[in-house]
This record gives sequence, C-alpha cells and structure tokens, in this order.
Amino acid sequence: MTKPVRNTQTIREWPEDDRPREKLAAHGPGALSDAELVAILLRTGNASTRESALDQARRLLSGFGDLKRLCSARVGEICQIKGIGMAKAVQVLSAGEIGRRTMAERIASRQTIQCAAEVFQHFRESMTHKKKETFVAMLLDTRRRVIRHENIAEGSLDAAVVHPREAFIPAVRESAAAVIFVHNHPSGDPRPSNRDRDITLRLVEAGRVLGINVLDHVIVGEGRYYSFMENGLMPKDQV
Repeated sequence: MTKPVRNTQTIREWPEDDRPREKLAAHGPGALSDAELVAILLRTGNASTRESALDQARRLLSGFGDLKRLCSARVGEICQIKGIGMAKAVQVLSAGEIGRRTMAERIASRQTIQCAAEVFQHFRESMTHKKKETFVAMLLDTRRRVIRHENIAEGSLDAAVVHPREAFIPAVRESAAAVIFVHNHPSGDPRPSNRDRDITLRLVEAGRVLGINVLDHVIVGEGRYYSFMENGLMPKDQV
C-alpha cells in the first residue's frame, strides 16, 4: 500500500496568493482563517521538520479547541505544544490581550450602558475562561456613561476578599455617580450563590452611605449571564 505523500513545502514556496501575509495585505484580515492569523503571529515554523508556521498554528488550535481558549491559556500551557517556545507563546497571548482591550474600549466609547446584556458582551471575552473568580467595578457618571472599570479582587470571593472599603475606592477616586459590579463563575453557571447575594446586599448598603448607586451586579458564565437587576434582586431605590 502506497503511503500518502506529505507536503513538505514551506510557506515561502507556496503561491504568493496563498501565503497568509500576502493574502492579508491583498484582501484584508477578514479573508484569513483563524489558523492563518495565528501563523502570522508565529512567523516561522520548524525548519528541521519542514513544518510551516501554518502547520503549527493548526496544531495549536486543535490542541486548545478554538481561538478564545488559546488566547486565554497560560504561557506554560502553550509551550507544552511541540515546537512552540516561550517567544511564540508570548506573541499569541499578546495578540489576544490586544483584542480584549480593543473590545473594552468599544464599550467605553458608548454614550451609556443601557442593560446588563451590554455589560455581559463587554466582559465575556476577558472573563469567560478565567480559572479564578475575578470581581470588577464598572464606574459610571450621572448619565450612565462608562468612566472606566477596575479589578477589585481575584480568587474565591467572600466577605474578606470583597470588602466594601476596597470595592468603592475606585468609584470615590473617580467621583463616579454609579457602579455596576461584575464577576465571573469559572464553572460556567452564572446563577448566584448565597455568598453572591450577601456580598451584593453589603455593597448596596455601602453605596447608600457613600451616595453611589449600585445599579446592578452581573455574573458572567459560559455564553450567558445573571443580572441581579433583571431578576428583581436590587433594591428599588438603586435605579
């Protein structure tokens, strides 16, 4: 039985229209597949095995499942893929972070936050695949325009970790009129625990004392979210 012949051409030997860099320059980034975009980040393949950067990119995506999981991985996890060193891992993760920050800037440029769904869309890329719970404060002015957002705590959330004093420091410093608290559930299930409910009540009470409205507490899960406001769990005088 004849064995299939493996294509050992490097990208430089491909027709010019098929090379990822040239293809991007001619047709724009939207014309490239996920693997082609990652190949541009990797820049080079493995000369000793005649494996191209595109081959390596395909193996990376296959190993992690998709771009989102790849760009949310740790350096060490990416380096476990054969042929991928620290330099290439750092390049991939840097590009992922640029994408997340660009997404964050989009919502910051909007006039107002209209609903919890917008908050979820803003944070889903950065929070969905985190392995630890992260608690964030989104600061708003009197017109509910985003001022900025700031990480408050990371780790297993409890009263000791999410203390009202630390939670409201950014809001006081920025003279925010209102705040929306956001955190993720690494399990993917955004339904609130009793601990989440207790923390929310404590923060609402602290906001009353400071004169800062707590508009909502949004929990980010896998492809879905939970809003305390939408589920009627926020005091009426907070809206």
